[in-house]
Parts: sequence; C-alpha cells; structure tokens
Amino acid sequence: MLKNKVIVIAGAAGAIGAEFVKVVAKNGANVIIADINEENGLKLKDEINAKFGQDRADFFKFDLTSKENICECIEFADLKFGKIDAVVNAAYPRTKTFGNHFFDVSYEDFCANTNLQLGGAFLITQQFASYFKTQGYGNIINLSSIQGVVAPKFQTYKGTNMSSPVAYSAIKAGVIHMTKYVAKYLKGTNIKVNCISPGGILAGQNAKFLEQYREVCLNKGMLDASDLNGALLFLLSDGSEFVNGQNIVVDDGFCL
Repeated sequence: MLKNKVIVIAGAAGAIGAEFVKVVAKNGANVIIADINEENGLKLKDEINAKFGQDRADFFKFDLTSKENICECIEFADLKFGKIDAVVNAAYPRTKTFGNHFFDVSYEDFCANTNLQLGGAFLITQQFASYFKTQGYGNIINLSSIQGVVAPKFQTYKGTNMSSPVAYSAIKAGVIHMTKYVAKYLKGTNIKVNCISPGGILAGQNAKFLEQYREVCLNKGMLDASDLNGALLFLLSDGSEFVNGQNIVVDDGFCL
C-alpha cells in the first residue's frame, strides 16, 4: 500500500511508534525512526533493515521540543530519500509526576506537560507543514486519544491507584482541534492533516482496571498497539486522498 513512500515517525521507538514503523516498512515504505531514545531506535532500525532490506530504515535522534532539531530531521530525511511523503507524530513525552491525581497536580507540572506534548505536536506540525508547502504535497498524522474526545470514565479506575491526568485530556483535545485548524489553514496546499485517537493500550495494567475498562467497551477492551495499524495505513495510503481534518477513533466503542 505504501510502496516507495517516505515516512518520518516521531516517537518511533515507543510501543505505538515501533508498531507503526514495522507496518509501514512491511507495506513498502522507507521510514525515518525519529526518537530521543537512541539505543532503542538503533535496535529498531537494524531489525527493520534485516527483515525488509538494507536502507529501508534509518535513525535520527529527535527532540520534538527543538525547532532546530526538527528542521535537521527534515533535512536528514530529504537528503537521504529526496522527499518526505508523510510525518506521523506518535511521540509521548511526559514528566515523572504526569500521572498524579487532580488535586496533587502542580501548576508548574501541568504547564510542563502541556509544553512537552501539545507544544511538541505544534512544532512538528508547523515545521513539516512548511516543508510540505515547498514540496507541493504532504501528509501529517497526529496521535490524540479517547480522553481528548470524551471525559474520562473514572469508574474504570475504581479500586486502583490509577487515574487519568487532567493535562492529558487538555493536551489531547488540543491536538484534535489543532489538527482541524491546520487542515483548514492549509487549504489549497495539497497537504492533509488528520488525527488518530486510540483507546487504552495494553501495557501491564492491573487486572481490576482491565476488567472495569472492558465493561465500558464492546468486545476487546484495552487494545494492542498493533490494533491502530489499519487506521494508520488508511491515512497514509492513496485511499484516503480526500480525508482531511478528521479524527479517527479506534477504541472498541469506549466513547459510545
């Protein structure tokens, strides 16, 4: 589906990002693994090239809070492949206290996480959009969350020490609306800007939470990272040519 396309994936060494790298390479794309974690990023690069052929993937140490670094990544990808067809922002930076409950969140920590996640999404979108305008086409895909679509269902956390961070809801709602804003702002430029909002992703959560979460879904409950691959491939493929400014929810019915 993606033969000869060049795709930059930010946050590529994370759980979701790594699945994205694997599925785009499997479908014929060349991929830039952009992540701050050099060790995991280089391992993923070697894995992809061993499986799909040398030079299908390359690694770039990526800092989504640095405009200069993002521009260097764009230059790196362009010099290597001669073009960039799409950027996927799967990065998920956060402070150590990001999971604090509402009354325990400091103003400084709320601002820090907003700057990291929403500010980083803005910088990636802005700088790649500038490149794509010069190129004459492009595709930007952001990752939001169900928590940016609806309020958290706090009953799923009952009896656990877990909660949904207040900054997360604000950030992810902002990502969705920024996606719509930029899509409309770039009218007539041949640049698509869309968003994927996943439901919860399995990552070793406790059994009580998993059971309570599944009760508010329709079938599976918490998802595997690979469950997002279909939505990603659709938005990257030519089959979504006129899908623009949209948010695709992949949540097993959580938001219903």
